[in-house]
Amino acid sequence: MKLLEDRIKKEGKALSETVLKVDSFINHQVDSEFMDALGEDFAEHFKDAGITKVFTIESSGIAPALMTAKHLDVPMVILKKQTSKILNGNVYQTRITSFTKGTSYELTLFADYIQPEDRILLIDDFLANGEAAMGASRIIAESGATLAGIGILIEKSFQKGRNRLEEAGYNVYSQARIGKLGEGVIEFLDEDAPAADLASEASE
Repeated sequence: MKLLEDRIKKEGKALSETVLKVDSFINHQVDSEFMDALGEDFAEHFKDAGITKVFTIESSGIAPALMTAKHLDVPMVILKKQTSKILNGNVYQTRITSFTKGTSYELTLFADYIQPEDRILLIDDFLANGEAAMGASRIIAESGATLAGIGILIEKSFQKGRNRLEEAGYNVYSQARIGKLGEGVIEFLDEDAPAADLASEASE
């Protein structure tokens, strides 16, 4: 998606071979009009997938997921990264390991917010090794619902996440696909380019 790629070129900061900083417009300060455009693009891409709910994982995916849900006219559901005292009882949970932060957490969903007939679109800001998306897929599968699509703002195509998700049978659409990062270097791939067959464990 040229709109996102241009914004990354203008404001994104490549700090290393695996770290891209986009906190000025995506995951710290958020540009609401820009997020609305990204959500509209996701909604257009998945318009024929029969989506009934948009899921995301707190917290950086909330803004694009909300805008996507608005354009699809369906509810948005946030998967929590820790157990709330309010979410006790009937919940789905799975453990996620973040390679970026070197920590693990319980991904949690209150069972009232998903039904077996639901067709879920998962939206997240980054895809690297696919650990978070795979965790969300386990929760969705446990509920009996269908993960009908995965929308990603920024994919690190040189890491194994996309291959991992596609091999599991999921439909993945990434708005910006990065083929190479380095200090001050950001190189994009075409939307239909194959992901690199790499086994990097550098980030989540």
